[in-house]
Amino acid sequence: MTKEVNALELKNVEKSFGSVLALQGVTLEVAKGSVTCVLGDNGAGKSTLIKILSGVHKQSKGEFNVAGNAAVFESPRDALANGIATVFQDLATIPLMSVWRNFFLGNEIRSGFGPFKFLNVKKMKEITKEQLLAMGIDLRDVNQPIGTLSGGERQSVAIARSVYFGANVLILDEPTSALGVRQSGIVLKYILAAKDRGVSVVFITHNPHHAFLVGDRFYLLNRGRMLNRFERDNVQLEELTKAMAGGAELEALTHEISVVRG
Repeated sequence: MTKEVNALELKNVEKSFGSVLALQGVTLEVAKGSVTCVLGDNGAGKSTLIKILSGVHKQSKGEFNVAGNAAVFESPRDALANGIATVFQDLATIPLMSVWRNFFLGNEIRSGFGPFKFLNVKKMKEITKEQLLAMGIDLRDVNQPIGTLSGGERQSVAIARSVYFGANVLILDEPTSALGVRQSGIVLKYILAAKDRGVSVVFITHNPHHAFLVGDRFYLLNRGRMLNRFERDNVQLEELTKAMAGGAELEALTHEISVVRG
């Protein structure tokens, strides 16, 4: 039986900025139609990793494969052309523009011929409504400014937009970091909805609880290195949380605090 090709794969990737080594020996496998979580605190190297995956930076060393083929990205446009879409924390939305305008921003549908082409507003509204409903997002009015939506709803619109425009791999940069419990739940629900539609999701987060709710595979990134890899079937939330918190370091800190408190 032949092994299924991963949707995305890094092998021993390094990234240096002058004398600063931001990533070292990073290996990452993203299976098709799965949720792969990369966990790490501030300074772990998550931002650099995202920029390599999204075509903003090139790796200094190592292999980057997409669907089994070597990938060389000169820009984020190249990543998009290869089916890799990234939803950054700022979402790249314009708050005062309507939901449908944001959905089609840069990809507007035009009708007519030659110099007489015009925006097909009716069709774009219909498609936006249909695609959001297909992801389980039921908005009363796609004409409303996207800035009037909650943080979780805006993240969900960004996910639906990426899926509609052909993303095979969806990279999410800390999508729940600034959200409350309920809004985080909304985003996690749509991560699973994207997976159900065959999209491979890379969920970058510092929150092991959120990762554990949706993840199939977990990587721990620390100071530019991948320290651990866990599969869903062989890890518990407590183990994942302890590994991310530093294990022995956390135990030592707990002991010190208990001594101080008497």
